Amino acid sequence: MRKVALVTGAKQGIGRAIAIALAKDGFDVAINCRNENSVPAAREVAAECMKYGVDADCFTADVSSLGECDEMVRKVVTQFTRIDVLVNNAGITRDGLIARMSEEQYDDVIAANQKSVFNMMRLVTPIMMKQREGRIINITSVVGLYGNPGQLNYAASKAAIVGMTYAAAKELGGRNITVNAVAPGCIGTEMTEKLPEKVKESMLAAIPLRRVGRPEDVADAVCFLAGDRAGYITGQVLSVDGGIIM
Repeated sequence: MRKVALVTGAKQGIGRAIAIALAKDGFDVAINCRNENSVPAAREVAAECMKYGVDADCFTADVSSLGECDEMVRKVVTQFTRIDVLVNNAGITRDGLIARMSEEQYDDVIAANQKSVFNMMRLVTPIMMKQREGRIINITSVVGLYGNPGQLNYAASKAAIVGMTYAAAKELGGRNITVNAVAPGCIGTEMTEKLPEKVKESMLAAIPLRRVGRPEDVADAVCFLAGDRAGYITGQVLSVDGGIIM
């Protein structure tokens, strides 16, 4: 029986790369996208995954909503019968300086980035506990580890994910469920393309490897943590950042 991975925010960018990489490693993949407008892109990801001989399908849910997450998880379990790996990848940015950031900008990012991780872990954990095994991998960011001007809300959401990862790892270790986080640095995606040029230039200058990362670099780290060789690794934050955190 193939194992099943559920990846949130998987229609593009890092999420897309993670879904395809897991399919290459033999996982059936449930691809989450936010709404019906995102379904065509998510279906393209599913088609790419199925080229590797696995099953894949897309499931809509705004993961900031516990109710929508609950409905999606039920559909995934009905179709695939189990969930072995949860990758909490969904995230947004609403950048702005502190003095100008609106309450809406702050709340939107916290809901989409951080509350979504609670929602999904809350719903998938009982499934994994019954299975007596599971892997949870939370996508945080190096911004959550050292901050970034103009991204107070994003940094707060990603730092919270680190704390949640540590807490969940301690709670769930006895049930053979590992919980880890991957912290990407400057990765070439649509999200990073929206950053101001000066910000991108300063980040690139700070990267010892002197290049922007690829979504596949992050996907490789996720696949390692999802695989059999990472069975004794939990409560860790793996930075995939070309050395920028040093």
